[in-house]
Amino acid sequence: MQDSNVQRKALLKIRKDNSTSKCEGPVRKKDQSKLIMVISVLLSSSVLLNLLLLVAGFSVVYWWRSKSSKPNQSSQAIVGTCLRSFTFEELRKATNEFKDVLGQGAFSTVYKGVSFDHTSTRNHIAVKKLNNMVKENEEEFKREVSTFSRTNHRNLVQLLGFCNEGEHRMLVYEFMSKGSLANFLFDTLERPSWFQRMQIALETARGILYLHEECSTQIIHCDIKPQNVLLDESFTAKISDFGLAKLLKIGQSRTNTGIRGTRGYVAPEWFRNMPITIKVDVYSYGILLLEIICCRRSFEANAENENQMVLTDWAYDCFHERKLDLLVEGDNEALDEMKMVEKYVMVSLWCIQEDPLLRPTMKKVLQMLEGSVDVPTPPDLPSFTTTMCL
Repeated sequence: MQDSNVQRKALLKIRKDNSTSKCEGPVRKKDQSKLIMVISVLLSSSVLLNLLLLVAGFSVVYWWRSKSSKPNQSSQAIVGTCLRSFTFEELRKATNEFKDVLGQGAFSTVYKGVSFDHTSTRNHIAVKKLNNMVKENEEEFKREVSTFSRTNHRNLVQLLGFCNEGEHRMLVYEFMSKGSLANFLFDTLERPSWFQRMQIALETARGILYLHEECSTQIIHCDIKPQNVLLDESFTAKISDFGLAKLLKIGQSRTNTGIRGTRGYVAPEWFRNMPITIKVDVYSYGILLLEIICCRRSFEANAENENQMVLTDWAYDCFHERKLDLLVEGDNEALDEMKMVEKYVMVSLWCIQEDPLLRPTMKKVLQMLEGSVDVPTPPDLPSFTTTMCL
């Protein structure tokens, strides 16, 4: 039995907070720290990315402006420093905004212009502007610059420089005041002097010989014709337009390539997928030589006599029938030099033989023309040779 007067104390423990909340407090703080860290990383990554994009953008702009301000540095590296690199603006001013046209082809136009050298001397120039920069024209441009940069001969037109800026591709040549051999032979009222024509024939042969045997790199021109032989103030002949030229490697004498050249001057082997040699230029020169002798084109559709339409066939008929005077009818100078006419016709007939092995080299051609080597009687010409080349 307990005494009611005894005083007792009782302790009651009352939980103010939920025990679960007590345990999650540190975890929540930890999660919040992670969240802050992730957000900070994302923000810093975004800033870094934006910074990198900004730097890249400035780099592209700087590169483009550098390229635009120095358009010719890359082209200089291609061809070396022997040729002058022109800007498009320089040539636009030099040609009076491309107004004076000297000639026009399928892929290019040639303009007359005026340029000043480092001594401020005023020089006339011819600017060849490629019209449409398709892949073929790009290759032609590079080939012509590369070929001309390797040559140096008095019977080759001198390449002074080029422009390789953006979409503009232009070649700058010395100006040939007397135009092309085609104009000289076919577009004048009076027949040019016989001796002047023979001098042009010799000079053209010397230019081709240089390309074949005397140049540092053997070159096949592939497009010898009157339009590509130009005349300077003193009527010196110079070969031009190396857009179709083929360079041979050291020790290489033949190459396989698609048909190049101009109808009427193309050697038969082009059509037979045969390997091409320097003899294709010899064939073209033979056609050219006949044109120089007769002052007429290789093919005349309006000839009064159909037997005279194809010059090579007519020339051989005249030679075979001993009637060479018909080829130079009305040319008193040539008629007084019939032995020379006969010799030159025989040389041309050797040059246009169907079999490349029968054609002489240009060195032999020049020796025969100059008289240091006798000219043997040429063999017959197959009747289909010239027909298939027209």
